[in-house]
Amino acid sequence: MALYESVIIGRQDLTPGQFETLLEKFITVIESFKGEIKKRENWGIRNLAYKINKNRKGHYMLLNIDGPPEAIQEYERLMRLDEDIVRFLTIKIKSIDEKPSPLMVNKSERLNNETVTDEKYQETNIT
Repeated sequence: MALYESVIIGRQDLTPGQFETLLEKFITVIESFKGEIKKRENWGIRNLAYKINKNRKGHYMLLNIDGPPEAIQEYERLMRLDEDIVRFLTIKIKSIDEKPSPLMVNKSERLNNETVTDEKYQETNIT
């Protein structure tokens, strides 16, 4: 199975509970294809760089997934159909970083740990 990193942005007017319920629906799809969620980080409500569908903010969630490509295809198809999802991006990676993502680390700690390697990202052809 392959490793993937997925960031999902949900509409700003959802409650945190509604956003979690929405994500559970997508996680169930991945698990039905024998996939597994290795890491899950809730980044909370953050400002968007620009307005998307009249939204200025969004609920952000990071998922690290270990699963077959068929699971990711179905997962992304369902996200495209759901109007509560503003944007999403899923990329294939070589390994899952067990440390918290830079958004979860305090700003002072981030300045000390500026050595981020791009080796974990694998080049893929997007069709």
